Amino acid sequence: MAKVLERPITEMPTMQESYKRACELFPGYRVELVNGRIVVNDVPTGDHNDIISNLLMQIISVVAANGWKLWTNIKLFLGPQADRYIPDLTIVPRNPRMWGDDEVYGDDTHLVVEVVSPSSGHDDHAIKPREYARAGVPLYLLIDPAQDLAVLFSLPAEKGYQQKTQVDLGKALDLPAPWDLSLDTAKLIES
Repeated sequence: MAKVLERPITEMPTMQESYKRACELFPGYRVELVNGRIVVNDVPTGDHNDIISNLLMQIISVVAANGWKLWTNIKLFLGPQADRYIPDLTIVPRNPRMWGDDEVYGDDTHLVVEVVSPSSGHDDHAIKPREYARAGVPLYLLIDPAQDLAVLFSLPAEKGYQQKTQVDLGKALDLPAPWDLSLDTAKLIES
């Protein structure tokens, strides 16, 4: 027998309301709204954090010289009715534009980084590049230790990034201006 809804459809929560409720229900987790789905992920593992730490060691001098900020656990504002992502690392200017207290405008970032975990592969490779580009995120760095690769997406446009540079981990990956920096991707996966 079919179950009858207890309230009229007009009173059903919107996706944004459901997302906000999920954030309240899972305060110790990373809650994202990805392609119309609420995604709740565990806190990253030690290996995941090691990759971010190793990346920070390579970019910290450029960040410091420019007065930028290194942010983790901040939502990216992609638009009022759009998805909500929490990148593993977001580099922002000294005074970035904010949408509320916990969301930075995507087009007011310098670099967004995602480290692929087993549960996030499809979203990080297929969905997020398109949405980051639409929001104007200038550089999106994807590090995928399972596939042994690093991908830099640049030149955002409405339909996606116009440029994609992919290297095997162990090869150099050049970050364009304002970075003008060559990443040693072998160091990203060192323990």
